[in-house]
Amino acid sequence: MDNPFKFGTLVDEPYFTDRVEELARIGQFLKSENHLVLISPRRYGKSSLVRKAVRESGRLYVWVNMQQVLSREDFAAKLLKSIFKQYKMEKVKHFLRNFRVLPSVSVNPMTDEMSVTFQPLVDSRAVFEDSMALLGEVSSAEHRLVVVFDEFQDILEIDKHIDRELRAIMQEQMNINYILLGSQESMMADIFESPKSPFYHFGMLMRLNKIPQDDFLRYLQNRLSPVTARSEDMARKILNFTDNHPYYTQQLASAIWDLIALGKSDTEVFKLAITDIVQSHDLDYERLWLTFNKTDQLMIRLVCQGSNPVKSRMLPTSTMTSSLKRLAQKGYIINKEKNDYAMEDPFFKEWIIQQQL
Repeated sequence: MDNPFKFGTLVDEPYFTDRVEELARIGQFLKSENHLVLISPRRYGKSSLVRKAVRESGRLYVWVNMQQVLSREDFAAKLLKSIFKQYKMEKVKHFLRNFRVLPSVSVNPMTDEMSVTFQPLVDSRAVFEDSMALLGEVSSAEHRLVVVFDEFQDILEIDKHIDRELRAIMQEQMNINYILLGSQESMMADIFESPKSPFYHFGMLMRLNKIPQDDFLRYLQNRLSPVTARSEDMARKILNFTDNHPYYTQQLASAIWDLIALGKSDTEVFKLAITDIVQSHDLDYERLWLTFNKTDQLMIRLVCQGSNPVKSRMLPTSTMTSSLKRLAQKGYIINKEKNDYAMEDPFFKEWIIQQQL
């Protein structure tokens, strides 16, 4: 029997976990003419959720991950590549005649992999504007296109004023549903909830929370039951360790499954799986730890100990607050409530406890 748990990539059936209510909400949104802004911490499964909802809608979609975009030209190239995957070249090529700078398009005959490039030193503003305009040209009222920009907060890393230009183009495109995903809570809030931002109240705001405990418990128990009679107890241990985090729950459950399949006793696989995962990332965690300054290291240690860093008074409050805000923005810690923090990665937490405390 194959391992029923999957992590590290976008997932679909049979690996997709619950999210029935959220899936229905996004599906209903896609029947409207509005835009959606979806915010959640990293690795909560928002990309998999949106992809599943869009595919179930039967609509054509274009997808660009802003974390992978290096420049305006790179944005235009990735956008065009995604468009060409959805539309036959015959439908699109006559629109390209209006481009001020023509892209170079090539296809690998062995893999069918497509690449889109522009000549060096092109007019970056022109290729950006023309590529965005193409979205409106290929879409129609009868066949509305869905455009997904993943990790949208990184748009500000491409160019200082690109958000204003992007908003100006998007507001004129009437036959497109935009879905903008982001994992940096504070940055996404600044973009969509600040009155000074071009994207202020751009679309319906939705926050993706953790999968409900009972639903996740049933999911794990059902998939662990073929290999262990202690599936409910094992599922509870997993969720207690991962604090219901979707990615790390799948990772730990997958490791436990593999160990049981290899003949390890189900009474020892829980601790053994954690040990194996922590050890496999030992070098990565050490390198990451050394990138933190001393203040950040102190804040992380306090969080791992379950202490409230601000109440520790070990450093000036302003210094600690700045450090915690920086660590939260980068995704290393999660601000659960006011001044209540937790580590995002439970295995990194375990490594710190073993190595640094």
